[in-house]
Amino acid sequence: MNDKVPMTKAGYERLEEELRRLKGVERPAIVKAIAEAREHGDLSENAEYTAARERQSFNEGRIQELESKISRAEIIDVSALSGNTIKFGASVTLIDDDTDEEITYQIVGEDEANVKNGLLSITSPLARALINKTIGDSVEVKTPKGDKGFEILKIAYR
Repeated sequence: MNDKVPMTKAGYERLEEELRRLKGVERPAIVKAIAEAREHGDLSENAEYTAARERQSFNEGRIQELESKISRAEIIDVSALSGNTIKFGASVTLIDDDTDEEITYQIVGEDEANVKNGLLSITSPLARALINKTIGDSVEVKTPKGDKGFEILKIAYR
């Protein structure tokens, strides 16, 4: 699992901020909660202690996951990219063949993806179909609701 994890600078900064919060805020709060729960006596029947330990386990697991992703991050400066071909970081405006609706997505790393905010994971079927395409190309994507067709209207790097 030493593969590089592509992400934008903004995505990398969000992961770093979450890691700082988990280590600097959550971890001390959990340690305090565990100490307080210990003061209540018998740990075998202490729900607060059990809940705090579970929270600690989740928090430490997330810290390890974030540290791994950050150490493997390949930060891609989208503003330095250009061209007429879709690659990681591109903002792509598409037109839905069925509805004639225009939609714009930026292709980003897995941890940055948020389709409602127009951020499409590089590993998604649509992003994979778009990679290496150019303006005017059409793509077909299998979705849970059936095949969807899109035409590429614009490609931008910002």
